[in-house]
Amino acid sequence: GTMLHFGSTVSREFAKAYLMDAKYSRAHDEGAIHIHDLDFWAMGTTTCMQIDLNKLFKNGFSTGHGYLRTPNSIGSYSALAAIAIQANQNEQHGGQSIPAFDYYMAPGVLKTFKKEFKQAIYNYLDFEGFKELINFNKVTDIIDKLDTIEVDLSVFDEFMSKSTRLKEIFESSYDNAMKRTDRATYQAMEAFIHNMNTIHSRGGNQVVFSSINYGTDTSAEGRCIIREMLASTEKGVGNGETPIFPIQIWKKKRGVNYLPQDKNYDLYKYACKVTARRFFPNFINLDATFNQHPKWREDDPNRYYYECATMGCRTRVFADRHGEDTSVGRGNLSFTTVNIVKIAIESAREAQENLGINFELGKGSEQYMTEKYNKEVKKIFLNKLEKYTDIAARQLYDRYKFQCSAVAKQFPLLMSGLWQGSENLKPNDRVEPVLKHGTLGLGFIGLAECLTVLTGKHHAESEKAQKLGIEIITQMKESCDKYSERYDLNYSVLATPAEGLSGRFTKMDRKEYGTILGVTDKDYYTNSNHVPVWYKCTAEEKAKIEAPYHALTAGGHIFYIELDGDATHNPNSVEAVVDLMDKYNMGYGSINHTRSRCLDCGFENADANLKVCPMCGGENIDTIQRITGYLVGTTSRWNKGKLAELHDRVTHTGK
Repeated sequence: GTMLHFGSTVSREFAKAYLMDAKYSRAHDEGAIHIHDLDFWAMGTTTCMQIDLNKLFKNGFSTGHGYLRTPNSIGSYSALAAIAIQANQNEQHGGQSIPAFDYYMAPGVLKTFKKEFKQAIYNYLDFEGFKELINFNKVTDIIDKLDTIEVDLSVFDEFMSKSTRLKEIFESSYDNAMKRTDRATYQAMEAFIHNMNTIHSRGGNQVVFSSINYGTDTSAEGRCIIREMLASTEKGVGNGETPIFPIQIWKKKRGVNYLPQDKNYDLYKYACKVTARRFFPNFINLDATFNQHPKWREDDPNRYYYECATMGCRTRVFADRHGEDTSVGRGNLSFTTVNIVKIAIESAREAQENLGINFELGKGSEQYMTEKYNKEVKKIFLNKLEKYTDIAARQLYDRYKFQCSAVAKQFPLLMSGLWQGSENLKPNDRVEPVLKHGTLGLGFIGLAECLTVLTGKHHAESEKAQKLGIEIITQMKESCDKYSERYDLNYSVLATPAEGLSGRFTKMDRKEYGTILGVTDKDYYTNSNHVPVWYKCTAEEKAKIEAPYHALTAGGHIFYIELDGDATHNPNSVEAVVDLMDKYNMGYGSINHTRSRCLDCGFENADANLKVCPMCGGENIDTIQRITGYLVGTTSRWNKGKLAELHDRVTHTGK
């Protein structure tokens, strides 16, 4: 860990000194912007990826130390999926996601079923002495041609009609094969979860940040994958602990899994039950207007290609100027966050100086704000916002050009066909022709504090503040649209997920501007466009306020609700949150609650302050919390800002 810290520090300073324009490094050091993953700039790596497992499963792949053949069982599918995630993470600096886990794994279920069905029939025939009466090769030919595990046994009538016992054998063989296939699938999903919580990234000091999207495959095989993934998640890892990875995302879609008449509705209900205990899956709303694709058709077996997927942390990739809108085979290149709170403070002080007035900024200051002042500070702020978004956007472009200087052989798996279009690259070809499919994220943080500076209240307290907040993020979106046109690249606004960054900005701004009530008086800025974690409101009120920002933040967003009490006793509360997402056109959301577990006896409850187990008296307690989309079992390594934010959280009761 110490060695990695040294290397990271030196790499950041090298990038600032030799690889970027001085105005970018100055803006970063002054806290006007934050260049994320700056220590990886010199490596030319990209951030994250939505892995197309179909390409790997169809042709096999190499990790650089041997070639992995096409899998032929659900266990092999699971193992290769885990290997692909780990291997590809070694070539990027961010997380890894699978956009259609159920669709990709479903063929493995069918292959396993065929093996089990053949073996079951053979065993029965051999045991009861019917082998000589049956052309077993013909039986296997029929099984090989099956395209589903939902078999109409009449295809075996020529054999079953010979005797009642043969009919019973085929029926029993089918039932046995289905049970063994379900069991094999459960074990494969269990193994996948265990792998995702144990295999490490190339840094060696943490597991791979992994995510999987699923829920819309209505085939019998896809449903089997979904059901057994949920069952394994519900059971937990090891001695019943909540698995931290992968982050699981349920793809909610009307006509598929959301309404009572939908084929996968039963699995949606099960997903909500599992979320109530294990935090996952989160929920992406495919019915949100900005997550829809005009080519999506319910009867298209490859419809997943037109379904938006997300990284667990919230990073979203969908629109593409250079091809079909899709998440598959694409990822984020890099992102930079603008400190809109700092801009607001600077603008307010400048407006006061221009008008010859002086008052304390922050909460309650609206009483001193005249109409003339409001116009002046807004004008100054929006001009400054344009200035710093320009700096951030140009910096992203410069970093992109540096990333484009790499050649394909530097990323042997990523650029062997995983990244869209890379299958046509030769080892020494530059990656520039295919990186254009990636996204560049322009982020923001602390909208609540920004608005408190500009209006005296945050957007949950004032319609005026909410209107200005939407105007601010709309301007950022329009700036992204402008830079997309200028550079012909996929710029988008990101609702930045970094509580750690919020602490950095706050510390710097407090040092420069002092303590401002409702702004710099805490150790963190509020996550992106969220209502402050300490502000008491109902879940629906929170949804109404945050919903408009989802359509403006195509680079990623998330809606959090803090549940009160033990969610395991009320899975309907999870469904209610998804209903809010559906009602208010929100893109992605998750439910926060607390699970404390005694590692000695397995007792669980929702008490965040559980220190001594009421069942066995043990003090070996593990409490799961969520931070920036990820679960953690300990807060011992959280920075001061993250801990303060966790402490201030309140629940959102009511619909």
